[in-house]
Amino acid sequence: MRLLAPGPARGRGRGRRAGAPRCGLSPPWSPAWICCWALAGCRAAWAGDLPSSSGRPLPPCLEKDYHFEYTECDSSGSRWRVAIPNSAVDCSGLPDPVRGKECTFSCASGEYLEMKNQVCSKCGEGTYSLGSGIKFDEWDELPAGFSNVATFMDTVVGPSDSRPDGCNNSSWVPRGNYIESNRDDCTVSLIYAVHLKKSGYVFFEYQYVDNNIFFEFFVMLKSGTNILYWRTTGILMGSKAVKPVLVKNITIEGVAYTSECFPCKPGTFSNKPGSFICQVCPRNTYSEKGAKECIKCEEESQFSEEGSSECMERPPCTTKDYFQIHTPCDEEGKTQIMYKWIEPKICREDVTDAIRLPPSGEKKDCPPCNPGFYNNGSSSCHPCPPGTFSDGTKECRPCPAGMEPALGFEYKWWNVLPGNMKTSCFNVGNSKCDGMNGWEVAGDHIQSGAGGSDNDYLILNLHIPGFKPPTSMTGAMGSELGRITFVFETLCSADCVLYFMVDINRKSTNVVESWGGTKEKQAYTHIIFKNATFTFTWAFQRTNQGQDNRRFINDMVKIYSITATNAVDGVASSCRACALGSEQSGSSCVPCPPGHYIEKETNQCKECPPDTYLSIHQVYGKEACIPCGPGSRSTQDHSVCYSDCFFHHEKENQSLHYDFSNLSSVGSLMNGPSFTSKGTKYFHFFNISLCGHEGKKMALCTNNITDFTVKEMVAGSDDYTNLVGAYVCQSTIIPSESKGFRAALSSQSIILADTFLGVTVETTLQNINIKEDMFPLPPSQIPDVHFFYKSSTTTTSCVNGRSTAVKMRCNPTKPGAGVISVPSKCPAGTCDGCTFYFLWESAEACPLCTEHDFHEIEGACKRGFQETLYVWNEPKWCIKGISLPEKKLSTCETVDFWLKVGAGVGAFTAVLLVALTCYFWKKNRKLEYKYSKLVMTTNSKECELPAADSCAIMEGEDNEEEVVYSNKQSLLGKLKSLATKEKEDHFESVQLKSSRSPNI
Repeated sequence: MRLLAPGPARGRGRGRRAGAPRCGLSPPWSPAWICCWALAGCRAAWAGDLPSSSGRPLPPCLEKDYHFEYTECDSSGSRWRVAIPNSAVDCSGLPDPVRGKECTFSCASGEYLEMKNQVCSKCGEGTYSLGSGIKFDEWDELPAGFSNVATFMDTVVGPSDSRPDGCNNSSWVPRGNYIESNRDDCTVSLIYAVHLKKSGYVFFEYQYVDNNIFFEFFVMLKSGTNILYWRTTGILMGSKAVKPVLVKNITIEGVAYTSECFPCKPGTFSNKPGSFICQVCPRNTYSEKGAKECIKCEEESQFSEEGSSECMERPPCTTKDYFQIHTPCDEEGKTQIMYKWIEPKICREDVTDAIRLPPSGEKKDCPPCNPGFYNNGSSSCHPCPPGTFSDGTKECRPCPAGMEPALGFEYKWWNVLPGNMKTSCFNVGNSKCDGMNGWEVAGDHIQSGAGGSDNDYLILNLHIPGFKPPTSMTGAMGSELGRITFVFETLCSADCVLYFMVDINRKSTNVVESWGGTKEKQAYTHIIFKNATFTFTWAFQRTNQGQDNRRFINDMVKIYSITATNAVDGVASSCRACALGSEQSGSSCVPCPPGHYIEKETNQCKECPPDTYLSIHQVYGKEACIPCGPGSRSTQDHSVCYSDCFFHHEKENQSLHYDFSNLSSVGSLMNGPSFTSKGTKYFHFFNISLCGHEGKKMALCTNNITDFTVKEMVAGSDDYTNLVGAYVCQSTIIPSESKGFRAALSSQSIILADTFLGVTVETTLQNINIKEDMFPLPPSQIPDVHFFYKSSTTTTSCVNGRSTAVKMRCNPTKPGAGVISVPSKCPAGTCDGCTFYFLWESAEACPLCTEHDFHEIEGACKRGFQETLYVWNEPKWCIKGISLPEKKLSTCETVDFWLKVGAGVGAFTAVLLVALTCYFWKKNRKLEYKYSKLVMTTNSKECELPAADSCAIMEGEDNEEEVVYSNKQSLLGKLKSLATKEKEDHFESVQLKSSRSPNI
C-alpha cells in the first residue's frame, strides 16, 4: 500500500526535459509562476543537458518510464502535477508540468485519481479504494509507516536497556489478521504518521479484556500532519501473565487523494468495479491477492475456513471432532443423547484410523424442572405464576397465609438453556466461531462448547433486570440487595482461563474474578449492593496463543448450578414468613418499617433492640436482630453497625474516654515506591474511613482513571462503574513520570473492608489478631485502640474474604491527621494478602483530659495574697476533655507578722519567768526570817523547855507580818504587795547559836 499525499516533487534516475515548461496563464510575478520556473530550473540543472555516457542520444520517455505526482500546495491553495522518472530509467522528453487539482480535492469511495488526465476513475475488479482514506487489514508484517517505540526507564538499578530483562525486545507483534500488544510491563507505542488535507477520522477494531494492561489511544485529527498512538503498559505486580490488546482493521479517513486502488488481500475478492471493500471468501474456498473471485477447494479431501488464502487437507476424524447434546424432553418425559460433528466439519471418516460418529438416540429420563418451574404434564418447563412456588417436581402451589414467595432463580438442571440466558462465541482475530454456541447443556451441568479455535472466547450470559428485597424487607436500608452464586470446575491441560464479569446498566463490563488452570469443584458468590440491570458473563478461553490446529479442545469448564436471590421477575422454590397487617385483613403481606423484624407469635413487625442490626437474609424472629460488636452502635434503621468515633475504657479505676471525630475524614497512605522486574515504579495507595458518617463508606478508590483523588466523584453513582466505596480500599498507583503518562494512573482497586466489626483495646476480635511484634511498643501506658473490619467479598486466595485492623496510638508529637504506617515486616500492609494492618499515630488518638492529668502549684504569699496555678502533667498524654482550671488567688498572712508575734510572745514569756523567779526568791527570804525570829523567841525563855520546832502559827497567835492569801490576788497585785513589804521590813540576818544542849 502506498499513500501519495501531496509533497515535494521527487524522483530517481536520469531524465531530460524537451522544451521549456508551460506555466499556464499565471502572470510572471505570481507565486505559482515563480514556483514553476524554479522547479524547471532545478530539474534542468539536475538532469543536465549532457549526452549519455555512451555518446548516444537518450530514448524518448514512454508512459511506463515515469509517474505523476503533485507539488506541495502554496499559500493560495494551488499545486502542480509534475512527471517523475521511475527508478533506473534513462530517457528524455518528460511531459511538462500542468496545473493540478485544488488541494482539498478527493475522489469518492471505490474511485482513484487517474493522474494522467486528473480525473476520478472506478477501481477495477480485484481492487478497492476508500477514496480519501486508507486501510490496514493485513498484519503479516508491520505495514510501511508504522513503528514501535518502547519506553526505557532509569531506576535505582541502572538503565533498563543494560539489564537482561529490559524493554529492547518489547513491541507490538503482527499476527496475520491483527496485531497484538506486548505482554510485559514495558510501555510500547505503535505509531503511525499521516498527512491529512481535511478533517477526518480513524476507525479500528480492538479487543481489551485485561485490566492489568493500561491501553490508550490518542490523536487530534486535523488538517496537516497527525501522529496516531496506540500505547499499552502492562501492570504486573505478580507473576501472572497479562492478556494482550488486539487491534485490526485500522482505517484512516481524510487524506487528499489516492492515486491507485489497493488489491484485495488473500482470502477476499472484489467481483465488480468501483468497490470500496473486498468481500470475504466463504468456507471451503480460497483466493490469492487481488482476486476477482474465490476458488473452491476439493470438497472431499480439502477444506478451508472463511477468508482463507489456501486449502488444507482434511485430517482423519477423532474424538475431538464431535460432542453430545441432550434433546428437549418429550411427552414421555424422556430426553435423547445426540452426538454431532463440530461444525464446520473438517475431518474425514473414510480414511484409515478415522473415528465414526457414535450412534445417537439413547433415551434417558429427563431431569426435573428447575426450582420455581413445573412442566404441568407437558414436555417443557414453565415458570410458576406469581404468588406460587414449586421445587421443580411438584405442581405450583400458593404460599400459605402469612408467607410470601422467595423470588429468584436457581438453575441446577440443564436440559435446555433458560430463557434469560444466551451463549455465543467471539474471537477478534478470526470469524471461525461466529454464530456458534459457546456453551452446551449437558443434563446436570452446562459446559463450554467446541468453538472454532482454541483461543476463542466462549461466552455465557445471564440477564437479570434488577434486584429487590422481599416485601417484608422493602423498607430496610441494608447494603446487600441480593447475591449470585455458582458452582463450577475447570479441566485444563494448557493456560485456560475462566472469567466472571459483571455489566451494570449495559455501560461497561468489568472482570470481577478469574480462575486459571484446572480448578476443583467450588462455589463463588458475588454480592449485589444496588438495584440496577445486571448482565453476568462467564467467558472461557482455552489458551491465549493463536493456534492453527486444535490441541486443547478437550479443555473445558463445567458450571453445575447458578443461583440468584431477590431477582426481579424471578420465580419461587419456597416461601418465607412475612409480616401481616395489624387488622389481620387476610393473608396479604405488608412491608415492615426499617429495622423491624417479624415476631413469631403474632407475625407483626417489631423494632430491633438498640445496638443491633437486622440480618438481610432472615427477618423472622428476634434472632434476626444481631448484636453489634464492642464499641459500636447501630444506625437508626438498624441496617448496619458503625463507630460514632467515641470510645470508653476503664483502666485501673480510671475512665479513659476517646474522641476520634477529627480523624473521621478519610485518611490516606501512599506506600512505596516498589518496582516491577522491568523497572516500573508503583505505589500502594490506601484510603481509610475510620468512623462516623452514620456508617457510610467514605473511602473511595478508582480504576483506569488519570486523577485518583476522586474528590468530586459521588459514591454509588452509576456513571462511575470503576469506583469502589468501602471503609478501607487499596489502589495501585503508577506515577506519571514512571511511564510518561499525562497524569498518574490508578488501577487494581480492591475493597479491603466493607463491614465494621468493632473497636476495643484487645488485640483480637473475630479471628483477627494483631501480634505484639507487628508494631513497635507504645511509649506510654496509654492503651492502643483497635478498629476491626472485614470484607464480604471472597477471592480464590482469600476464601473467607479480606479483613483489616487499624491500631490507633496516642502520639502528642503528631498533631492533626497524624501518620499512618504499615508493619515493617509486611511493607505492602499485609503478609498473606488477606489480612491488612495499619498503625495510625496522632494526638487525636489520645484520651480526653481529666482531673488526673494536671496538678497544682502554690505561689509565694505576697502582700497578703497567694496564687495557685494548675499545669498539665508532663509528658501530656491527653487531648481536649476538661480544660485547665483558672489560676486561684487567695488571702494569706505574711512572714513578718508572725515574726513579730513570735518575738512578742517570747518577750512576755521571759518577763513572766523573771517575775516568778523573784517571787519565789522573796518567798524564801520570808521563811528564813520567820525561822530566825522563832529561834530568838525560844532562847529568851530560858526556864522553859524548848518548844517543838515549828514554823506554823499557833491558834490565837497574831501574825505580825500578816500576809493574807485568802483573797487571791492577781499576779500583778502579788508583785505590788511584795514590793511594798520589802520597803517596810528591813532587817539583818544574824546567825544565832542555840543555847540548847545538844543532848536535848
